[in-house]
Formats: sequence, structure tokens, C-alpha cells
Amino acid sequence: MIARRRLAGLAVVLPALAAAALTPQSSARAEDGLEPFVPLLVELPGWKAGKPGGVAMQDYGSRIVMVQRGYARGEIHVSVQLLAGPPAQSRLATSGTGLKTEASHGPISASTIDGFKVTRTFQASDKSGTILVALGPAAALSLAFKGLGEDEALTTAKGFDWKAMQTALK
Repeated sequence: MIARRRLAGLAVVLPALAAAALTPQSSARAEDGLEPFVPLLVELPGWKAGKPGGVAMQDYGSRIVMVQRGYARGEIHVSVQLLAGPPAQSRLATSGTGLKTEASHGPISASTIDGFKVTRTFQASDKSGTILVALGPAAALSLAFKGLGEDEALTTAKGFDWKAMQTALK
């Protein structure tokens, strides 16, 4: 009886292991973890950077990357996320269409900056918002801020190397 259970368990596990072994690896292998991505969340001049964290994994050819780092300058806080795979796709799907629109959380505008589609929200009452940079169809940089003006938030987002991020997430 026990031998049959072990054989039945192996019948389930072995095909999964074989499929995983045959799955092509991307340029950033799962075993690399966050190492290829953490250096992209650079120290920003004038900001105190928190410790980066997140997750990077690959499962049957699908890669998920979510790396984040917080930044502070006095009472001003910025949270930056580098995303790839389904998390990026869902964020990009909700981004603007190129038109300036008004939503309950403030205006949404989309434009192209340095060849990248950039979607911005801004709430003037508390100087908060988000900047979403499309780095590809399944890759994005997200910057959420509070206490910054809209232009200063964009300047802060430009402090990151979008092209290097795009290359790392391909």
C-alpha cells in the first residue's frame, strides 16, 4: 500500500520536474533571484534609500519580478517598484490611453517621454500620485509619491535608468 502511494507520488512529481528542466530560462535566471534587478534601484542624490526587497521567480517559462525600494527626504516619501510579468501587465492595462482624463483620485495623463509611454496621476491636495513607465509589454517602473510636486516627481523618476531597466527585464 505504501509502495503504491510512493509510486503514485512519483508519477505526479517526475513529469513536473522534467518539464521544469526543459523550460528555457530567460536572461535573468530564477536562481539569480533579485541580483540582476536590485542595482537598478539606485541611490538618489538627496534621498535616504531603504533596503530593496521583493521577489523574482520563473515558472514554466513565465517570469515574475517585483522589486521595490522606498526613499525618504524629510516627510516626503517615494516608493519605487520594478515589475515584470503579470504584475506589470495588470498595471499597464490600467494605465492611460494617451488622453488627459479626470478620475476620482485626480487627473490621469499619458505621454511619451524619451521613447517610453509614461502615465501619470497627481492629486494636488496632498501632492501625491503615481508615475508608471512602460518598459515593454510586460515590464514597468512604478513610482508612487506623497509630498512632491508633479514635475519634481517626474524628475525623480528620471533619476532611474529606464533603458537599463528595459534591457534587464527583456
